[in-house]
Amino acid sequence: MEQRPVCLSIGGSDSCGGAGIQADLRIFSELGVTGCSAITALTAQNPGQITRIEPVSLAQLDAELHTVFDYYDVAAVKTGMLLDAEHIAVVAAALQQRQKHGALIIDPVMLASSGRRLLDAPAVETLVKALLPMATLLTPNLDEAAVLLGRPVSDAPADCRKLVEMFGCAVLLKGGHGAGDTLIDVLCESDGSLTSIEHPRLDWNKSKAHGSGCRLAAAIAALLAQNNGSDGLADTVKQAVGICSPLQ
Repeated sequence: MEQRPVCLSIGGSDSCGGAGIQADLRIFSELGVTGCSAITALTAQNPGQITRIEPVSLAQLDAELHTVFDYYDVAAVKTGMLLDAEHIAVVAAALQQRQKHGALIIDPVMLASSGRRLLDAPAVETLVKALLPMATLLTPNLDEAAVLLGRPVSDAPADCRKLVEMFGCAVLLKGGHGAGDTLIDVLCESDGSLTSIEHPRLDWNKSKAHGSGCRLAAAIAALLAQNNGSDGLADTVKQAVGICSPLQ
């Protein structure tokens, strides 16, 4: 039997199952890769609100990461809700020790769809300094990009290229929070080349939209694990967008 590629999701557990670790593992399974997880926090949430976040201890998170890496040849890593600077530092240290972790897709989960802030300023700084230098692809939405830029996004292609210049990795700037019936995602690769991906906005309720950003980043990680980058990043991202909800 052919061994399936292994993807590792690092993030929060979503009690309603629509986002976070649960959504990632579902996408991994659907796309034919073996899914592993390292949980940063337990959450009590539904598509409309997060009522409680219980951090996983740093020792537990470190053990989860090393236990997975000790056994599996991980082809791709996807990160989601990393909680705070301390948890991000643990993740970064584990990845630095394991140079063969494959592609690293970072979904910078800073704001919940309900508006709750999920990363404070020190955590964002640690993300930028400790984790982004190892990233293959960063997938911010417009609000998250504004946090990273220090200002609102005014010109998606130019601002996407600016993020690449700032962090040195490819950036997929998701347009789901923009206006209009057509969404435009902009991919800027590390060499500065730009690709625009247009797709219609679906009239989905909160439940269906919940976790769409998680699913997209997980799909990109799974596809990269399968093709080992041979299809090219732009084609891989286009395929992932086609698979997942166009509402990010």
